[in-house]
Amino acid sequence: MLNLKKLKLAEVEFLQRFPGGFSHPDMQAIGKKHNVTKMVTFAQESFTKKASKDIDSYAENMIKVVSRSSMVSMFEKPKFRDFVQRLDPSEKAFLVKSLNQVLHGKQQAGFEAMIELLDTEKLAKWSLISIIPAYYAPTTEVFVKPTTTKNVINHFDVKDLIYKPRPSWDFYQRYRAIISAAKDEVNSSLSPSNAAFSGFLMMAMPK
Repeated sequence: MLNLKKLKLAEVEFLQRFPGGFSHPDMQAIGKKHNVTKMVTFAQESFTKKASKDIDSYAENMIKVVSRSSMVSMFEKPKFRDFVQRLDPSEKAFLVKSLNQVLHGKQQAGFEAMIELLDTEKLAKWSLISIIPAYYAPTTEVFVKPTTTKNVINHFDVKDLIYKPRPSWDFYQRYRAIISAAKDEVNSSLSPSNAAFSGFLMMAMPK
């Protein structure tokens, strides 16, 4: 759990600065800049269970989400695109099945399968693993941005959770549970999505 004293202090300061939380005009403008609503809609339309039957289209939509996301680095976008486009049919089917499991089935199995495949070209990055689930289920899943995640753990005194560059299911599920628990401790206006809540935490930390 995050340090409750620091979390409540951050809540007070944020709501003083932005009354209404993420409904404040300044926060709404930031949301529009990141095209959050459009990205969520696109992800939820593109990655249904039924959509996974069209492997090529599903894989292409994975590329589109990564390429269009403001949360993925410019360096990783072309690498991911080229990687997916080079996959042979069986590998592409494996990738699609893996993400479909993350979103609709056995999450851990799908998560670890994606890591295994992306790792073949050293692309097992937190951003690439977590971006689509974060858009598809924005109030449930978490986007793990390395710098922000490390700073949250350090600033809010999270015990027994060590960030590592290589993604792991154990870290992901524990970090997700911590974020979920922290949201329950503050005003709901601070968490229209988990990505927004992480933005609140980031803004609360010393620059």
